[in-house]
Amino acid sequence: MVIISKTTLNKFFEQYPAATGPVLQWYGRVKEADWKDFADLRKLFPATDYVGNDLYVFNLGGNKYRLIARVFFSVRTVYIRFIGTHSQYDKVKLSDL
Repeated sequence: MVIISKTTLNKFFEQYPAATGPVLQWYGRVKEADWKDFADLRKLFPATDYVGNDLYVFNLGGNKYRLIARVFFSVRTVYIRFIGTHSQYDKVKLSDL
């Protein structure tokens, strides 16, 4: 999959260095993936939730961090829309993404 944009992740690492390992593990696995649909995605990340409008929520680092991405399976592209702590995620309005 093509992931846009790693810059978002790097900015997050500056504030939360402990997240670097789990998030880069997610990044590497997604980059190597070739998902055809949500069922394929869930084979690799079973705890992922679909929340509408092509948005998917990934739990990372033992659910310490949440990443929201818009996934377009037909063009193999993942757009990172949000990454944050679990408490920051609780304040996100999905309609704003």
